[in-house]
Amino acid sequence: MQTTSWGLVLALWGAGLGAAAQYGKFSAIFDQLPGVYPDAGAALGFIVSIVGLLGIFFGVAAGLMVARIRYRRALLWALWIGAAISLFQAFLPPLPWMLASRALEGLSHLAVVVAAPTLIAQICAPKDRGLALTLWGTFFGVAFTILAWGGLPLVAWKGIPALLTAHAIYMAAFALLLGARLKALTVDQPAPPLSLSKILRDHVEIYRSPWISAPAIGWLFYTFCFVSILTVLPAYIAEESRAFVMGAMPLVSIASSMTLGVALLRHVPAITVILTGFVGSCLSMGWLWLDPGAPMACLALAGTMGLIQGASFAAVPQLNHSPETQAQANGAVAQMGNVGNTLGTPVMAITAGSLGYAGLPVLAGCAFVLGGCAHVVLARRRRRA
Repeated sequence: MQTTSWGLVLALWGAGLGAAAQYGKFSAIFDQLPGVYPDAGAALGFIVSIVGLLGIFFGVAAGLMVARIRYRRALLWALWIGAAISLFQAFLPPLPWMLASRALEGLSHLAVVVAAPTLIAQICAPKDRGLALTLWGTFFGVAFTILAWGGLPLVAWKGIPALLTAHAIYMAAFALLLGARLKALTVDQPAPPLSLSKILRDHVEIYRSPWISAPAIGWLFYTFCFVSILTVLPAYIAEESRAFVMGAMPLVSIASSMTLGVALLRHVPAITVILTGFVGSCLSMGWLWLDPGAPMACLALAGTMGLIQGASFAAVPQLNHSPETQAQANGAVAQMGNVGNTLGTPVMAITAGSLGYAGLPVLAGCAFVLGGCAHVVLARRRRRA
């Protein structure tokens, strides 16, 4: 592939926004769910978390299934299924049915986040992959911002069903668009067999490989910190600047990823950019330890974490050259991302509750150090191999 179809890249990124909204649509309205399910109690939390819990167990399996089904077909099926599920949810069914739909939606989400970046890597010219996959890496932050700025006003105007219906229409629109524009990806190898033993062997193969596993291992430590910091840190920021800082942090992260991150990727390997992000994030946590809740330290942290965000996706095709191994790597990224998102917030909250504010920068700083060390160890294994 010598030229890049940026229109198609943007369409695939748009599909990613829909996948991120599968997570975010209920996170954004979580405080309103007790009015819909007043007797649900603690079970309401599963409406949000069950999507991520399935990702922990089926992330790698999704990579295998997408490779078997083929990338275009898997993506289109996932978008159509996602649209149908959102439309079903718009009727606000009883809680057991809502939870069942969220579980199925988790599988749709996994298929999109495995197939779309694999396709982006294949349709881009080599010189454009860093930029395209850095753009892909912004899909969660952009989607959550859109839900906050557009989704919540829509809910206030027309209610929760309007948001879920809008999401269904969005997913269907991108299924139609990509169905018309996206060609099947040519692959050299036959479809891999699909069995429990194959899935288990894939887990061993992926996490033993310093090439396939590297983006996912670093992503684990990034996701452990990102959502948990955005959740726990606000209480320690001065009230007069809290709203500005928390609104600006995701945007600064995206801006850093798309500017400095893209510029660095044109000159150095993605792993070097990731390591730069881990070092900068660790230094920013040291700043926050010395000056608790400092707005500029928070924004510096967001900027350095943005380098990890974009370069982690760019590392997948740099380290893995076939669509099959890229799908495996993207499946592992989805799996480790869900582990990090699931564990990060409760562990960070417990640590801050037990040790006070100081526990937050110490724990997050240690996570960043471990993420950087993991990449150094894996890079050494690759050189030896």
